Amino acid sequence: MARFVLATRFAAVEQVRNQFAMALVILFVPLWISLGQFMIVDVRVSFRLWATGQNLIAAGNELTQISGALNAVTLIVGFAMFSATFSSGTFDRRLAMAGYPRPQLLLAKVASLILASAVVSGYATAVMCVYWSPRQPGVLALSLFSAAMTYGTVGVVLGTVVRRELEGTFLIVMISVIDLALQNPIASKGAGSAMVRLLPSYGAMQSASAAGFSHSVLLSCLGVQLAWFTGAAALSLLAFRWRTRSAVTGQSPPPTQGAPCSLPTARGPESTIRN
Repeated sequence: MARFVLATRFAAVEQVRNQFAMALVILFVPLWISLGQFMIVDVRVSFRLWATGQNLIAAGNELTQISGALNAVTLIVGFAMFSATFSSGTFDRRLAMAGYPRPQLLLAKVASLILASAVVSGYATAVMCVYWSPRQPGVLALSLFSAAMTYGTVGVVLGTVVRRELEGTFLIVMISVIDLALQNPIASKGAGSAMVRLLPSYGAMQSASAAGFSHSVLLSCLGVQLAWFTGAAALSLLAFRWRTRSAVTGQSPPPTQGAPCSLPTARGPESTIRN
């Protein structure tokens, strides 16, 4: 537990020190939601909630805000987790070589992911509530949180396997943009197709839309999003074990506490440094 707490503390500090991600949270989230409020017409439209077959009535700008909020939280959390994983790769391998347990290292990343997803999704929900009143703001925040968790684990996977930072950033941006653009019932005529139901944030989009404009709680859609998160988390575990495999293969176990250590025979500045 002490090692887990220590690794979690360092992971949280690393997230806070990511000034670009912090700026995105503070500025990009309200900007994206505000653009949906003022740049999209507020004409009320009827759209079909494909998860239940129910027809809902919503203002166009409010529905666009949900899609924009999902796009914002997935981009920010995915980028933040990718950046943290990519930059700490060498350090993680050194820790594993020194005998630091890999489960604690990975669980620390999950803990920092939960914290980041909760903060960003809660903030995005609060900004939307400034402009209009969702029917179920708590379920809306939970839907955003589930999408952020999914993309955060995707960021961990990409941060582990890609070789250059530009590649991972580009992949996160393109996956999120394509994912949410195809699901917008106003902009996409194929929002209810079978292919769209296989997208990573389909469950979150359906649950968030229901929470915004109805009193239905789509537990099945949240379950679909949980399945996506579980699959991405399993991939991140395999990728992390693969990345640190060379650091632990063939290494002798670290010395136990209290084991005798060899002392230098000479007492000079060089031997003191070695000691």
